[in-house]
Amino acid sequence: MPCAFRRASSPKAASGNTLTSRERIQTAFQAIPGLDIDLARRRTATAIGAISLGLIAIVFAWMGDKAQEIFNEFQSQNPYVPLVLTPAVFVAIVWITNRWSPDARGSGIPQVMAAGRNLDLAYTKLLSMPTAIAKLLLTVAMLLVGGSVGREGPTVQVAAAIMIVCHRLFRVPMTAGVLIAGGAAGVAAAFNTPLAGVAFAIEELAAAFEQRVAVLVMGAVVISGLVSLGLSGDYIYFGVMRDTLSVSSVVVVAPVAGVFGGVLGGLFSRTLLAFARSGHGWFVSFRKHPVLLALVCGMIVAVVGVLSGGTTWGTGYEVTKQMVEGHQSAPAWFGPAKLLVTAATAVSGAPGGIFAPSLSVGAGVGQLLTYCFPDDPMGAVILLGMTGYFVGVVRAPLTAVIILMETTASRGMILPLFATAIIADAASKLVCREKLYHGLSRGFGLHSEPRAKQA
Repeated sequence: MPCAFRRASSPKAASGNTLTSRERIQTAFQAIPGLDIDLARRRTATAIGAISLGLIAIVFAWMGDKAQEIFNEFQSQNPYVPLVLTPAVFVAIVWITNRWSPDARGSGIPQVMAAGRNLDLAYTKLLSMPTAIAKLLLTVAMLLVGGSVGREGPTVQVAAAIMIVCHRLFRVPMTAGVLIAGGAAGVAAAFNTPLAGVAFAIEELAAAFEQRVAVLVMGAVVISGLVSLGLSGDYIYFGVMRDTLSVSSVVVVAPVAGVFGGVLGGLFSRTLLAFARSGHGWFVSFRKHPVLLALVCGMIVAVVGVLSGGTTWGTGYEVTKQMVEGHQSAPAWFGPAKLLVTAATAVSGAPGGIFAPSLSVGAGVGQLLTYCFPDDPMGAVILLGMTGYFVGVVRAPLTAVIILMETTASRGMILPLFATAIIADAASKLVCREKLYHGLSRGFGLHSEPRAKQA
């Protein structure tokens, strides 16, 4: 009887097999009242992924800053060498990307959006760790030669790849919520802006933001933010901006900044979408010759960088911070010049984000507006210019307002920022109806090679 009872209660024993160590542990956990083993695995995978992302984001930020320092020092001693070096490296990076890691091209945010719509893409090279590593290294290489790229978009793609790896290790089913949480944590870690990470998930990454996804997003953002805060300290990305505007000034400046910035940002988005998807003969020809396009774009970045005295190299972070804090004003041509090199870098097809460069262009737009409103505080007007242009590019008003509020500690400007963002969103939509990241995401995953799905 005892033997018969054991055979009846253990199907694996009846077939001659024994329970594995993992199955014994899982059985023991399932015997604990009130414990949901699947939920515990899911939360553990998310926590480990968020911690890993926070650490990698810190290392990536350090590498990016160091790359810009090296390039700035090099070009100050050899001012004309970038005229040859930058186009040559642009060509090399685009060739390497297209040859070995095509899913690493561009920002990184469209890739995550594409996988969110089609979860099968999460098991392709689109969000694999080799692609993520290539993305980081190639973005740093772009900064080493003065490319106008940011690290926020790449951090989002890397964050999604890390989340996928952690969930595969814990054998947790992949969901769109996991990708949304990873992307949100990536934005939060890149800018040290946890609220902006949540807002970005709501506006851009999530088609339907459910309560369960909200908890997952906030958990990932908090954990990655704590890692960054603990290791890097509590820093304000663009410095502290204390200026405010009177109501009478807001009524005039906000609409101007919204329309001007929104139209310029919409034109930028329309240009990128045309190079990526337009069927016009010119754009088709460019796509057929990516190396030649990279050469032309690299030459534009190099020539403008040399002529501008180096102010347009890289992310533009230092120039923007000086302008926001009121320590230094940029020349009138800084905004248009930075817009040109950012567009050239983006259409080249090289890896790299556009968040930070777009904010830098927006600061240049705000600098132009200060000539129209000389009696208003320069820092406040520049901040509205940044809002107008950034919203015009990404069409995410809530994200833009929260990012700028958190990166400049300008809580007194929240209402003017919202007014500018709403107007800029409407103005940009008139110029480019399709959102930039949504449009770019349609080009990813079409030719991605599949990997084995998780067991």
